[in-house]
Amino acid sequence: MSQVSSRKTALVVCPGRGSYGRNELGYLRRYGQDLTGFWSEVDAFRKQKKQPTVTELDNQSEFSLSLHVPGENAAALIYCASYTDFFSIDREKIEVVAVTGNSMGWYTALGVTQSLPGMAGFEVANTMGSMMQGGIIGGQLIYPIADENWVPQADMKKNLEGFIAEANQLGEAYVSIYFGGYVVVGADDKAMSFLMKALPKVQDRFPMKLPGHAAFHTPLLRQTSEKAFAALKPSLFHKPNLPLVDGRGSIWQPYSTDLEALYDYTLHHQVTQTYDFSKAVTVGLKEFAPDVVILLGPGDATGGALGQIMIENKWLGCQSKQDFIARQSQQPFVLSMGREEQRSVVV
Repeated sequence: MSQVSSRKTALVVCPGRGSYGRNELGYLRRYGQDLTGFWSEVDAFRKQKKQPTVTELDNQSEFSLSLHVPGENAAALIYCASYTDFFSIDREKIEVVAVTGNSMGWYTALGVTQSLPGMAGFEVANTMGSMMQGGIIGGQLIYPIADENWVPQADMKKNLEGFIAEANQLGEAYVSIYFGGYVVVGADDKAMSFLMKALPKVQDRFPMKLPGHAAFHTPLLRQTSEKAFAALKPSLFHKPNLPLVDGRGSIWQPYSTDLEALYDYTLHHQVTQTYDFSKAVTVGLKEFAPDVVILLGPGDATGGALGQIMIENKWLGCQSKQDFIARQSQQPFVLSMGREEQRSVVV
């Protein structure tokens, strides 16, 4: 008689930019003790590039906007924190059935599934995060398309699309990321200025411009894509050891992945076209039906977006923010490793 596994199945989500903040300072010092050999390689790589080491950044006594927020440092910290968390998951309790990520979290997803094995994943994340050192191209703002109860509102989405169309008469603006109940818009300076002034104020916070963010996942990053192809070789890429869900909702399977297509997607489409995180998670839920979703650290800011995606899909009966909160308090479906009480369930 076959024995039924007692392990929970999990969809793993790798967070993107903005997830390493003031509260995450020292994250690697707290949780990364089992990967000291990897940190040595990472720090040596950064020294060679004349960049502050990840250890130095994480060990600072205070969080600094000028030091920790720029892409060349933020990407390295986030990648390493997420990488640490993935390999801290107790595989006797958890069976990872698929991996996805938000924006730069795609590079982490490639790394933890060994599609970019060892230092290759860090090299790609660090290289892409450092692309704006010579000057940031455009910017990003975030704006809600769901109400305060996290219920999607078609009229809010349509209104935002109208303002983006108006902005395109002055410059260039595009949907950069679909992020649960929010849309991230990437735009050049003229279009960004218009949108920040013209968009109706919502919840006293939005539109919110994201500090230090370039207009990634838009055609404004065409030259960045070209630079990436020149800097990163196809030989870095291997077939993943777990299914990967990308920013279109496409699934890359371990045995059937076309490496040339994966290389091209990662450095072209993923850089210059909309990243649909909402669709990626939706596909992950519907195709793999996991028992839980594990959100890797640092931080847990993406947890709200995951709740909103559940509500959009009425997953596990969640139809409002209150439903999601009630579910999380009774039997958490989203386990954020950046939260100590939920981390303890996973490691």
